[in-house]
Amino acid sequence: MDGVEAAVARAFREEWGRVLATLIRTTGDWDLAEESVQDAFARALERWPADGVPRNPGAWLTTTARNRAVDRLRRDAVGAAKAEEAAMTAPVGDAAEDGDDGDGDGGDPRGDPSGIGDDRLRLIFTCCHPALALDARVALTLRTLCGLTTPEIARAFLVPEATMAQRLVRAKRKIRHAAIPYRVPPAHLLPERTASVLAVVYLLFNEGYAATAGADLVRTGLCAEAIRLARTLAQLMPDEPEALGLLALVLLHDARRATRVDGAGDLIPLADQDRSRWDRAGIDEGVAVLDAALRRGEPGPYQVQAAVAACHATAPDAAATDWAEIAQLYRQLARFVPSAVVELNRAVAVAMADGPGAGLALVERLEASGALAGYHLLPATRADLLRRLDRRPEAADAYRQALALAATDAERRYLGRRLEEMALEPSAPSPSSVHNSGRS
Repeated sequence: MDGVEAAVARAFREEWGRVLATLIRTTGDWDLAEESVQDAFARALERWPADGVPRNPGAWLTTTARNRAVDRLRRDAVGAAKAEEAAMTAPVGDAAEDGDDGDGDGGDPRGDPSGIGDDRLRLIFTCCHPALALDARVALTLRTLCGLTTPEIARAFLVPEATMAQRLVRAKRKIRHAAIPYRVPPAHLLPERTASVLAVVYLLFNEGYAATAGADLVRTGLCAEAIRLARTLAQLMPDEPEALGLLALVLLHDARRATRVDGAGDLIPLADQDRSRWDRAGIDEGVAVLDAALRRGEPGPYQVQAAVAACHATAPDAAATDWAEIAQLYRQLARFVPSAVVELNRAVAVAMADGPGAGLALVERLEASGALAGYHLLPATRADLLRRLDRRPEAADAYRQALALAATDAERRYLGRRLEEMALEPSAPSPSSVHNSGRS
């Protein structure tokens, strides 16, 4: 890739969401906005080799995309009034560098774009409006904020391309027909809507970090896109401690990503991972962001989960992990998120802090409730604790149950090895094999 192509690729990663958000606001037409932004990037590939990369690529792309949209609207008699409105509402500073928008007809040479950050925040809240189904929120967020193509999104979530295309079409139609406003919601709705936005980004990260199905346990591209969105939210909502908590959480998890599977794609439990290969810069940043969030004195579920991840990431070795602290953090998390999965993770922490018998009692209580029926980590946790108690026949049965329920090839291979090796190995703790929120 030559220098110009690299510059265009970098601008795509960094500016797609910004430019598209501005075009959606100025035109009110999602499809026209997407087409115009795509045309702007194609124009950049044509013009930048001859003219040079502009000092402000985002401004150049925004002006070029807006010009394309205005031209389209002018050609449409029905859109004549819209064209005038779009031209009149250009934010100050969106013009291309040096007065050139890429078409040779001049432009506004003033500084960096203003208001684009607000446009992105509006776009995120629109994509994650509660009137849309959760799968539509995720897909639309990937398409508009991250610039992923429909085939890329379909591959990421293991659905046919036609299915994903229809999902995106329906989401845009819903926004148009339901007149979902393109705005940050009013203050009294902000806590509820913010929770929805954060949940979509974390769901996206989880799907990349621990895929729910398929051959690959880790999907690096999805992790990267989720981290980019989490950074964007933290920048756009600097006074929201849970946005900082989410960013800290995904940074701390992602810092361990490279050691979660081996060269063959097989799962490596947390206790067995090579900590020298963990991303120390990522861990340091995650801890610093978490500290900044906690200083605000408004704890929330993402901050608590980030604190759990920090306990793992900062322990010099597995034996030094403060499991008692982790158990307390899960107790606190359960007050924010009364979830059977949280209770399962607390059971693992209790087992490590107080012994496998104490953890098994909590697991069996969960099993009796039926709340986690069909969730493979429940029998996997039970199997691990039974193995540590040297109750091998019962452990083998539980491993078989977990194996039948596991959805990814990597997890199935891991559980199969545990089942085969159980008769050959002495009992030993392996908490990370089942510790879900700790994200092995």
